[in-house]
Amino acid sequence: MSTNTHQLAGFLADLRYDDLPTQVVERTEDLFLDWLGSALASKGQHPIPLFERYARRMGPSSGRSQVLVNGERTSAHFAALVNAASSHLVEQDDLHNSSVLHPATVVFPAALAAAQDLGKSGRELIVASVAGYEAGIRIGEFLGRSHYRIFHTTATVGTLAAAVAVGKLLGFNQAQFVNCLGSAGTQAAGLWQFLRDAADSKQLHTAKAAADGLLAAYLTEDGLTGAQEILEGEQGMAAGMSSDANPACLVDRLGSRWALTETSFKFHASCRHTHPAADALLHLMQRDSLRPEHIAQVTTRVHQGAIDVLGRVTVPQSVHQAKFSMGTVLGLIAFYGKAGLTEFHQHALTDPRVAAFRDKVGMQLDAEVDGAYPARWLGRIEVITIDGRRLEAGIDEPKGDPGNTLSRPELEDKFRRLLAFSDAASADEAGVLIQRVWSLHDAADVFRLI
Repeated sequence: MSTNTHQLAGFLADLRYDDLPTQVVERTEDLFLDWLGSALASKGQHPIPLFERYARRMGPSSGRSQVLVNGERTSAHFAALVNAASSHLVEQDDLHNSSVLHPATVVFPAALAAAQDLGKSGRELIVASVAGYEAGIRIGEFLGRSHYRIFHTTATVGTLAAAVAVGKLLGFNQAQFVNCLGSAGTQAAGLWQFLRDAADSKQLHTAKAAADGLLAAYLTEDGLTGAQEILEGEQGMAAGMSSDANPACLVDRLGSRWALTETSFKFHASCRHTHPAADALLHLMQRDSLRPEHIAQVTTRVHQGAIDVLGRVTVPQSVHQAKFSMGTVLGLIAFYGKAGLTEFHQHALTDPRVAAFRDKVGMQLDAEVDGAYPARWLGRIEVITIDGRRLEAGIDEPKGDPGNTLSRPELEDKFRRLLAFSDAASADEAGVLIQRVWSLHDAADVFRLI
């Protein structure tokens, strides 16, 4: 067969470490460090201890794969489960714009757990992670904007991306990748409804995606078959989960376009949909020497996806839900100049000035911004001052985007701040971890990587 699904599977089967440009290898290490920091930053934060206790209760008390937040060893399945939950809590993990997918939080937990379980090298982990990113991003783009309106793409597509990464570590051929995608896709789930209730489902989404992807791959290795057209079939994912699917996205420039390098880092510790407006407000306030008490009203001009996700949160009930409140994020920017982990945990729900500023903020659908999305996430903002002035500002590439990316020194600084936030490691230990990640391509075995 020569369908798009099978062509994608063939590319994944043939991919080798030597095929990867140097910039792809280095970017993978950048993304891995960023993911590791996000995972360790959640140590001790609700609801991650719940996942830890579940792993202890249901999983083995020893194994080759490591749970990052507590250092315990268990099976690959439960390590992937806990590590995926923990890396999606503090809202600092990466995002790929056009697929609206957070690849790291599903790909790396499954890939690292399996690599440790199977005794793989750093290079094998890297090429497996690249495979997961390349497949996941294209499948996310394939399912389109309509999918993201109801489904949390990182949960649904993440199951397939994780399965691909593990399948690469298991040395799958084309036929095995097709079966693996089928078994992963039939498990794919995750709905946005949780945001309305400040529920903990977002971490469950990534936990299940990584663990179910690993499950699909290990069972495929043992002979389990899956649907041959899980993506494009008449009763497949697109048929049930999308109204604007584009099959051509599945094979877009395979081998020449490295979609992994298009992934953005998160500068603010909030939903990525808030970042363009946050950067635009910060720019405007600095440009016009504006203080928060000078501001009477803020209108953010946004794409429909931002309204669909952020519009569900009016008065946030938890720190995590506050990260999906445009008004809260902009309130932190206005009063503290940043919206980092410390600002959220110390001020987002307790500072009355932030709450008052939140009520001044509105979102308005903008044709230019919506037309550019999801390939580009534009920031457009209008401020009315208390003395009646109307001020505008715009940002075309938020901090962290590929064209405005974080350098390695900036990534190292972010990593150290994340670990200091949770007291997951000392400054010296953080330095050791950084150097190990920068040398990941030379690691003979990743069992003792962390």
